[in-house]
Amino acid sequence: MLFLLSLWGPGPKFSSRTIAILAEFASDFSAANEDDMTAPSPWWDRDVYADRRPFLLARARVMAALRDWFRRRGFLEVETPALQVSPGNEVHLHAFATELVSPGGQHARLYLHTSPEFACKKLLAAGEPKIFTFARVFRNRERGPLHHPEFTMLEWYRTNEPYDALMADCAAILAESAKAAGCAQLQWRERAADPFAAPERLTVAAAFEKFAGIDLLSTLTPGEPDRDRLADAARAAGIQVADDDTWSDVFSRVLVERIEPQLGRDRATLLDQYPLPEAALAQPAADPRLAQRFELYACGVELANGFGELVDVAEQRRRFEAAMAERERRYGERHPVDSDFLSALADMPQACGIALGFDRLVMLATGASRIEQVLWAPVAGADR
Repeated sequence: MLFLLSLWGPGPKFSSRTIAILAEFASDFSAANEDDMTAPSPWWDRDVYADRRPFLLARARVMAALRDWFRRRGFLEVETPALQVSPGNEVHLHAFATELVSPGGQHARLYLHTSPEFACKKLLAAGEPKIFTFARVFRNRERGPLHHPEFTMLEWYRTNEPYDALMADCAAILAESAKAAGCAQLQWRERAADPFAAPERLTVAAAFEKFAGIDLLSTLTPGEPDRDRLADAARAAGIQVADDDTWSDVFSRVLVERIEPQLGRDRATLLDQYPLPEAALAQPAADPRLAQRFELYACGVELANGFGELVDVAEQRRRFEAAMAERERRYGERHPVDSDFLSALADMPQACGIALGFDRLVMLATGASRIEQVLWAPVAGADR
């Protein structure tokens, strides 16, 4: 296992015991933990921890630098509860469910949030103009070099500002993080990007044309998008498409296989103007086929997802209900819609907001090869 860490010169020196344990980390999670999910994890082994500590100290410096960056610009740091009525209403995000029992014995189902977004927007409705939070968030069925069931999300919001302001924030945050970590470049595996260079801004439609030869806009027909046209174009580009794939499934296949690996090379990429069917909680763009949504990439890694926030309550409810109907079709379950969030949305001012994977940012700034290296204490059973 190769660790690339430009900050620390030629790289950390590993003991043979550490190398053996870290090699075990890379083994398949289900196979390693099938028999005993509660087996003690080795992250606290002194040799392993000593090798990880430089990554963790860099993490602390980056977090402190970003807190200072936000405060100097008039943002208020807030805290949001992890327990929520709804964990979020994305089709493919899987949540952890629990039960709240009142002193009187009443039972209520709650979830660990997959994002602090609903609570943050309620704070915007309450009157806060500029907020940020480092939130611990939880996503089930996610584990890999870039994924962990519990991780840190940096979210921030600006009221009454265009979502382009978030793009400027992203460029500044990459530079601040690199300075705090002491690195000259962001790195993930064999890819590198200059954190001080102005990010490339590329529309999703232009990326599909450039990297897959697909005319995406031609598939965005009035009403429902043209699934068959996109599927035929994807097949012509050599991408496998299943008979039961939806338009969104095909879109995701092209994005993951052809687009994302090309993004954030040499400098970061702002992938802008997502198709309206992929708008999630973003408002429509000037072109009604598109949404005010962008994602930040560096070294082929998705770092952040930003929106010009939707404040149309009826449209947001419609999107939630459509997403949960699709979730039920695929997974046999729905997440509840937070009616209190929809009530707050009616009072929320125009705003833009963004969620950034803080652990991934630290990984790229330190050259870490697995997310566990930059987590102080990985989830038990998930660090193998």
